[in-house]
Amino acid sequence: MNIHTRIASELKMNSRAVQGVLALIKQGATIPFIARYRKEVSGGMDEVTLALLRDTWQKVESLDKRRMSVLSSLEERDLLSNDLRTRIQHAVTLAELEDIYLPFRPRRRTRASRAVDNGLEPLADLLMKQKDQDDPFELADAFLSENVSDREKALAGARDIIAEKMSQDPGVRSEMRRLFLNTGYFVCKVIKGKEEEGSRFRDWFDWSEKVSTAPSHRVLAMRRGEKELFLNLSISVNDKAVTEIMTKHFPVMLNPCGDQVLTGMEDGFKRLLGPRMETETRLVSKEKADLEAISVFALNLRELLMAAPLGGKRTMAIDPGFRTGCKTVCLDEQGKFLEYSTIFPVTGKTDAAAAEVRRLIGKHSPEYIGVGNGTAGRETESFLRDLEPGIPVVMVNESGASIYSASAIAREEFPDLDLTIRGAISIGRRLQDPLAELVKIDPGSVGVGQYQHDVDQKQLKQSLDDTVMSCVNSIGVNLNTASAKLLSYVSGLSPAKASSLVKYREQEGEFTSRNQLKKVSGIGAAAFQQSAGFLRVSAASDPLDNSAVHPESYSMVQKMAADAGTDVRGLMGSSELRKTINLANYVTEERGLPTLRDIMAELEKPGRDPRNVFESFSFADVHTLEDLTDGMQLPGLVTNVTDFGAFVDIGVHTDGLIHVSRLSRKWINHPSEVVHAGMKVDVTVIGIEKGRKRISLSLI
Repeated sequence: MNIHTRIASELKMNSRAVQGVLALIKQGATIPFIARYRKEVSGGMDEVTLALLRDTWQKVESLDKRRMSVLSSLEERDLLSNDLRTRIQHAVTLAELEDIYLPFRPRRRTRASRAVDNGLEPLADLLMKQKDQDDPFELADAFLSENVSDREKALAGARDIIAEKMSQDPGVRSEMRRLFLNTGYFVCKVIKGKEEEGSRFRDWFDWSEKVSTAPSHRVLAMRRGEKELFLNLSISVNDKAVTEIMTKHFPVMLNPCGDQVLTGMEDGFKRLLGPRMETETRLVSKEKADLEAISVFALNLRELLMAAPLGGKRTMAIDPGFRTGCKTVCLDEQGKFLEYSTIFPVTGKTDAAAAEVRRLIGKHSPEYIGVGNGTAGRETESFLRDLEPGIPVVMVNESGASIYSASAIAREEFPDLDLTIRGAISIGRRLQDPLAELVKIDPGSVGVGQYQHDVDQKQLKQSLDDTVMSCVNSIGVNLNTASAKLLSYVSGLSPAKASSLVKYREQEGEFTSRNQLKKVSGIGAAAFQQSAGFLRVSAASDPLDNSAVHPESYSMVQKMAADAGTDVRGLMGSSELRKTINLANYVTEERGLPTLRDIMAELEKPGRDPRNVFESFSFADVHTLEDLTDGMQLPGLVTNVTDFGAFVDIGVHTDGLIHVSRLSRKWINHPSEVVHAGMKVDVTVIGIEKGRKRISLSLI
C-alpha cells in the first residue's frame, strides 16, 4: 500500500486529494496557500485538516525510515527470515515495530544473556514444558558448572531467561500496553518533608486518577510537581489482570515447574516489563496532554493575534511603573515613533505629570491613550481618567512587551532608545495592530499558554508558527508598511526573503504593483506564486493588487469584466454586474467553482479585514483584592482559556478564574465553546482567597 493510500485510510480522507496535497507540500507549498488557492486539489480542506495531513505524513515517513533501518540491521546480521520481514512490513505503529524488533536488537548484556552464556537456556526450555513428573531441582543438577555452583543459581538463571522471554513477547507487550493505557491509574503522593515547600501542589499530595481520562492540565501539573521534586508519581495496574495476560500467552501448569515459570514471569514483569510499560504509558499520556495543551495555547494565541485593531489612529502609549516612572511615547497613524517622556503620576509628582501629558496631547493630538496592564497600570489609568484628557484610555495587555524591548528586532528598529522606551512603543503599536506587533516576539512568550514550558517544544513551535502564519495570511499584509518579521510569516517568504523585500523597498521606494516583487533578489517563481496573493499594494493601478485574488487569476477576472461590458474596477464596484456572471462559464481544469466563488467574494469586498471592529473597554473602580466582595458584578477581559476554565482580568493585578462548571448551564466539551482570549465578559465574584491570591468568578 503506497503512502498516500495508507494516510487516506488512516484519516478517512479521499486518496486522490491526499496524493495531490502531499505532492504540493513536497514542492514547497504552504498550508495557507493550499487552503486558499488549491481547493480543487485538496477538495476544500481547511488549514486544520491540512496540518493534520502534513503531520501524519511526517509520522508515517518517520515510521518507514525506522522500518528500513530495522530491516537493514537484521539483514546485515543474517537474521531476516521471510516471516519476520512480513511482520515488520505490516507493522502499523512504531510501538508494534519495536516490539517485533526487540528480541533481535543489539543490546548490552543482561541477567538473561549471562544465563544463556552459562548454558542455562535448555534448563529454561525444560521448565517451560512443565511436565508433572519433572522436579526442577533435579533438572538443575545437569546444568551445574564452574559458573553455576548450585541448583538455586541454575534455577535463578533459568527464571531470568523466562522473565526476558515473556517481557519481550509481542503479544504480551501489546496486551499489557492496552492494560496500562485503558485501566491504569496515576498514583501521586507528596514526598515526605516537602509538604510546606511544595504547597502549591497540595491538590496532588494524595491523588489517584485513571490514566485514560486524566485531563491535560492535571497530567502536566503532576509531572511538574514530580520534576520539581515535590511529588512521587507512578502508574498502578491490577495485579490479577497482569497475571491473566502473562498466563494467557505462557500457560502455567499447577506443578513445581509451573511454579518456577510463574515466579520467573512475575519477576520479569516487576523488573523488566512493568517499568517499561509504565514508561511508555507516561510517554503516551504526556503526548496526549501535550496535544491538548498545545491546542489550547494555539487557540488562545489565535484569538490574541486576531484581536480587533485600533487601526491608523495617532496614539499615546504608556508603560507604567512606580519607582522608575511611566515611560510615555507618542506615535503617528502608522505607528512611527514621534517623542517620548517619563512621568511620575503615582509617586507624588501628579501635577508635573498632568502638565506633561497635556503638553504631549497638545503637540501630537493623539486620538487614543494606551496603558500597559502591568505594575502600576490601574493607578496610571485612574490618573488619566481623573485628568479627563477627552481621549479614550485603553488598557493594553503588555505580555511579552519586555521580551520585545530587549530583542534584536527592537535594537534594530530603535538602536538609540532605552529598552523601557521600546516597551512603551510596543504597547502603543499593539493597540494599533496587535498582529503586526505580536509577531515580533516568540509566540511562547505571549503568556496565553497552559504549561507551555512543560510540553514538547518542537511540537509547540510548529503549532504556534502554523497559527501565526495562518493569522497573518488570513488578514493579508501591506507590502509597503509591513516589518521584515511580519513579512517572514507570509506564505513562501523566509526571513531572508522578507529582509530582501524591505531592503528593496528602502532603496527603490514603495512597491506600485505585485509584479514588482519579481525584481527583488531571492523572489523566484515559486516564492512569487506562494506569497503574491497574501501581499497587498494599496496604491497599485490594478485594484486586484490590493485584494486576495491571486495574480494567476487576473486574466480570468479581466475576461469576466470584459464579458460584463466593463473593466475590473467597474466589475468590483457593481454588484449588479457581478450578478450577471455565470461562474460555470469560467471553470477550467485548474480552476473550479470553489476558487471562482472565492474570487467573486473578494471582488465584493476586496482586501477586507476579517478582524472585528475595535471597541474600547474600561474596568470597574476596583484596584486590589481588598476592593472585592462576594457577589460583586464586574466587567473583565478573558486573558487565558484552559481545559479547566478561563482566567479573567478584572483590574486588580490578579486574574480570577471562572471554573468550567461556572461557564455554562449546559454541558460543554471545552471552555473555548463559551469564551475566548481577549473576550469582554461580565462576571460575578463568588470567592476570594487573599492569602493564596485566588479569585473565583462566575460568568453572568
